[in-house]
Amino acid sequence: MKQIEIDLTPEQYHIESELFRAVARKLDVAVGDVDRVVMLRSSLDSRRGAVRYHASAQVYLGGEPYAEPDYSSPYRDCRSAEPVVIVGAGPAGLFAALRALELGLKPIIVERGKPVESRKYDIAQLTRQHTVNPDSNWCFGEGGAGTYSDGKLYTRSTKRGDIGAILRKFVEHGADPAILVETHAHIGTDRLSGIIARMRQTIENHGGEYHFGKKVADISVVDGRTTGVVTTDGDVIGGRAVILATGHSARDIYALFSRHNWLLEAKPFALGVRVEHRQSLINSIQYHSKNPSPLLPPAAYSLTAQADGHGVFSFCMCPGGVIVPAATADGQQVVNGMSNSRRNSPYANSGIAVTVDVADVPQYARFGSLALLRFQEDVERRMAVATKQPLAAPTQRLTDFCQRKSSATLNPSGYMGETVAAPLHELLPPFVADALRQGFTMFDRKMHGFMTAEASLLAVESRTSSPVRIPRSADGCHSQVDGLYPCGEGAGYAGGIVSSAMDGCRAVEQIYAKLNG
Repeated sequence: MKQIEIDLTPEQYHIESELFRAVARKLDVAVGDVDRVVMLRSSLDSRRGAVRYHASAQVYLGGEPYAEPDYSSPYRDCRSAEPVVIVGAGPAGLFAALRALELGLKPIIVERGKPVESRKYDIAQLTRQHTVNPDSNWCFGEGGAGTYSDGKLYTRSTKRGDIGAILRKFVEHGADPAILVETHAHIGTDRLSGIIARMRQTIENHGGEYHFGKKVADISVVDGRTTGVVTTDGDVIGGRAVILATGHSARDIYALFSRHNWLLEAKPFALGVRVEHRQSLINSIQYHSKNPSPLLPPAAYSLTAQADGHGVFSFCMCPGGVIVPAATADGQQVVNGMSNSRRNSPYANSGIAVTVDVADVPQYARFGSLALLRFQEDVERRMAVATKQPLAAPTQRLTDFCQRKSSATLNPSGYMGETVAAPLHELLPPFVADALRQGFTMFDRKMHGFMTAEASLLAVESRTSSPVRIPRSADGCHSQVDGLYPCGEGAGYAGGIVSSAMDGCRAVEQIYAKLNG
């Protein structure tokens, strides 16, 4: 058994016979001596023209025994254990619940939306009838907003926890083990729903509880310590601690904190558009070929620039994806990206966002900690008014936007709704529009061909992260309410599936340490 580092062509990486020949050549052994090659890590590199996979692999030679890995976790039966209330069944809440089972705590999940199986019917209704169920939509429901996304599992938050442990739990519940190998792994919307349902089964089989269709109206606090939550229908659900994992769109939670005069902070976020290209164009740019190998995956990109003191960056890039209407209430227009595991849509889309700080919107200063939230809401309302059609996306050709002119016609689009021609160069806040124009010009220098009339901008990409942070102390508690643990994207401490999951795990670990300290 040997561990090697090897560079592979797409054919060598994807075709086993070619892989074995490449490995045998690397080790200077006969091909027949190679019994098995197990990939440990791989990344696709197309920066220098010749596309290669950089891989780390374990090679089994001459009959060396191989044992299939065991991904099962040491969950305990927690039916009679100390209860912990978890508000929200997104990545932070789900992984908090799974970690609670490992530590011997009983997770009680309170979710305003529906189970993933029935949630899809509300989403279908949203797409067909253009009506939003405010508690069950692209953002709310079991699995959170991450369920209907590309399912990206890449994070830069390497110091926040054990990324491998998060990925192994996905594999344990049905994800392809390849996610443990690929640097930029993803699962896909079509597979995420089944994985999340199996996580629920694990949680319930070990004594955890789910309360669906239960929207939290208040947090019960006695003598400065939380004792549980109160739902809108009057139910009281008690626990020794409450984990608040409500996601970046649960604006009612910020209103609850404001009503109690509990500390909140305005948090910088980002706002922009979804840009949509033909996937074939992105493939040809990124793979430096008009006819790249069919073995290569749909190409992705990651772009950053600086424009007048603002960061401009690609966000949640979805190769072979579609754009979805992500509003959580009537009178809003929001877009997001999604793709299935095969990434087989003819379109590529990505959020292109501009950083926004309180100093950028002085007219909202009167709203204090909610200043950026109010700004975000106003932009979403303005976009909804512009189209005069529920959930229709205001759309403009990329080149027209940069030239500050309206689009006479629109490109075909993968948007799951109506697109309406609109002057986004006028509708977006001026500093955002200016930064986007500069950013697109710089992106075209990095990816020649990015700037094209065949690309479209759809608005508005506003739910990149929470514009509010819920402060917490070093022990994870809110600084004013003992036993209340804000975590994940909604609290302003994560951005994406994996970082949210790690933050949820850490919250449970802090609760466990306090209960057993």
